[in-house]
Amino acid sequence: MSDFLGFDWTSLFWPIAVLVIGFFAYQLLQKFFSLSKNKNTNVVLQRQLTNIVFMLLLIIIFVLVLPIKDSLKNQIIGLIGIVLSASIALSSATFLGNIMAGIWLRSVRNFRLGDFIEVKGMFGRVSGRGLLHTELQDRERDLITLPNLFLATNPVTVMHSDGTIISTEVSLGYDMDHKVIEPLLLLAAEQAELEKPFVYIEKLLDHAVVYKVHGLATDINTLLSSRSKLNACVLDNLHQADVEIVSPSFRNQRMVDEINFIPKAKKSKSDKIKNAQNGEPESVIFDKANKAELVDQTRQQIEKLEDSVDEMSRQIKDSENSEQKDKLKSKQQKTKEKIERLKEQLVIEETELNKEGKGED
Repeated sequence: MSDFLGFDWTSLFWPIAVLVIGFFAYQLLQKFFSLSKNKNTNVVLQRQLTNIVFMLLLIIIFVLVLPIKDSLKNQIIGLIGIVLSASIALSSATFLGNIMAGIWLRSVRNFRLGDFIEVKGMFGRVSGRGLLHTELQDRERDLITLPNLFLATNPVTVMHSDGTIISTEVSLGYDMDHKVIEPLLLLAAEQAELEKPFVYIEKLLDHAVVYKVHGLATDINTLLSSRSKLNACVLDNLHQADVEIVSPSFRNQRMVDEINFIPKAKKSKSDKIKNAQNGEPESVIFDKANKAELVDQTRQQIEKLEDSVDEMSRQIKDSENSEQKDKLKSKQQKTKEKIERLKEQLVIEETELNKEGKGED
C-alpha cells in the first residue's frame, strides 16, 4: 500500500511532521511573547528577531528531512545560503541596516518612549519604537515614521528629562540702551516661570541689535506652552516699558507722525485666561506619545514589583520567624494583586495606544 502508484508515501511522514510541529511551535512562540509582553519593554524587537531565526531554521530542517538525494539537499541548502548572502549584500544598507541600527539604538538607550527628540529639523515626542523604525508625534499631532538607520546616522538631540533651555530673540533699535533692555528680558523669563534666566546680545546688525533671552524650563511636557508664554512675557514687558519693537528701517520709511507702534494696555479677565491656559495644548498635540510613555512606565512598574515579589520569596524561604513569614506572605499577596491590576491596566493602555493614528478597517 505504501508503494501506491510506484511512490513510497511513508517517506513524506517526516516532512509533514516537521511542518505540523513547526506550526504548533510557532503558535506557542507567539503565545509566549504575548504572555511576556508585560515583562519586557523590548518584546517587539525580540519577537521579530526570534520569528526570523525560527523561520530560517524551519526551512533548513524541512529541506533536510525531504525524501530526496543527499546531493540534491546540499544543492538546495547551498542555494538558500547563496540567497541569504545575496540578500545581506543587497539590502544591508536598508533593511538589515535598519535592523542593526534598531539593535544599536536599544543598546545605547539614548532615548525612550515619551522623550522629546529632534533630528534633521524634525521635532516631536517618541510614540513608538520597533525593529525597523521609530515613530514621532510632531507639533501638529501627526505621526512621523523614521527608519532606525536614519536615526543612527544623524545627530539626535534628546531633551533632558530634568528640564531644557528654551529661548526667544527680539531685534531692537540702536537707540535703546542694552542696560535697559536686558533687565526687562530677564524679568520676562522669570514671569514665564523659567529658572536661571540669562540674556545674550546675539548680533549687531546694520539696523538693529538682536537680543536672545534664555531660561530653564523644568517641565518638558509643557515645552511648547512655555515657549509661547516666554514670547508673550517679552512682548508685555517691552511694551509696558514703552519699548517699540519695530526695526529702524521700517520706522524711517513710514509716512506718519511720530506714533509708536505699541498696543495700549487693556484690562483682561485674568481668570478666563488662566482657565484657558489650563488646557495645555501638549495634551492634545502629543496624545499618542503621552499614552506610549504611560505604557512604558506601567511596564517598568510591573517589572519592579515582580522583582520585589521574588525578593520576598527569598526572604520567606530564609526566614525562621513564623510571624515575620506571615507578614511577608501577606505583603507578597498584596503585591501580586497589584501586579494583576497593573497588567489589566496595561492591556487597556496598549489597546488604546494601538488604535492611535490608525483608521477603521
